[in-house]
Amino acid sequence: MDNVCHTLVGAAIGRAGLSQRTRFGGAALMVAANLPDLDVLVFATDIPSVAFRRGWTHGTLAQICLPVLLTGIFYLIDRMRPDRSGTGSVRVSAMLLLSSVGVISHVALDWLNNYGVRLLMPFDNRWFYGDTLFIIDPWLWLTLGLGVWLTRRRTGDPGPARRALLIATAYIVVMCISAQMARSIVSEAWRAEHGSAPLSYMVGPVPVTPLRREVIVDAGTHYTRGTFTWFPMQVTFDSSGTPKHDDDPAVAQAKEAPGFRGFLVWSRFPFWTVERTASGTHVAVGDMRFVGRGQPFVQSMTVR
Repeated sequence: MDNVCHTLVGAAIGRAGLSQRTRFGGAALMVAANLPDLDVLVFATDIPSVAFRRGWTHGTLAQICLPVLLTGIFYLIDRMRPDRSGTGSVRVSAMLLLSSVGVISHVALDWLNNYGVRLLMPFDNRWFYGDTLFIIDPWLWLTLGLGVWLTRRRTGDPGPARRALLIATAYIVVMCISAQMARSIVSEAWRAEHGSAPLSYMVGPVPVTPLRREVIVDAGTHYTRGTFTWFPMQVTFDSSGTPKHDDDPAVAQAKEAPGFRGFLVWSRFPFWTVERTASGTHVAVGDMRFVGRGQPFVQSMTVR
């Protein structure tokens, strides 16, 4: 999810009462809820960002180490700047708990969208996809933001924040159930139309509208896009497909380039475009999930 959503989750959990467990509790929850996105530093390097994002800093090891690191940082701040207001000092056990809650909330929310997350890194490079919520969900913004604002307005009454978290959780559960049901319906529709199950497919979220979903089906030599809607309950597949072009000799050459190897670590539905020019063969690879989004969702080179 986006960092506004992560921050609001941390703030709502804090306003619901957990921030009172230790000094800097509220700040720790909001920082921890964004901490796994430390991997954005990859943008300052030459490493393909999609190959590194949502890996090491989101995996099993990070979920253990990042809370310990953040607890240590706040403990040092507490020692360097002792509290003079009488609210107390940092309690290590409480700070470790809050940091863990924040980090785990981040990873769980990232799993819910179709970008994916490598939950088991560095032990397993496999991607996990929730295909449940769009990466920017205004309904979560509205619910959590209103809960935090009302709690502040009512001088610390945790009730609005707690209700906001309850509503947000119920919304996510309903969306998870909806996603699984839609996936089954799309699979059956494809089987009825083509006589066999799809090789792989995604029934993913779209912006703003929870009742409609984007469909991508791997049909072997090409991908087919489509749409699923709940009201009316309907599955439509586009008549035209997007060829993969993954059997072209120039593509085999391009796959050996470091940038392409990194891209393919991340890509879920890769497709290739091949164009012969006077200077060589221009090869580009994209992912059907993010067509038209530009860099970093495309890699290209000229094979000579």
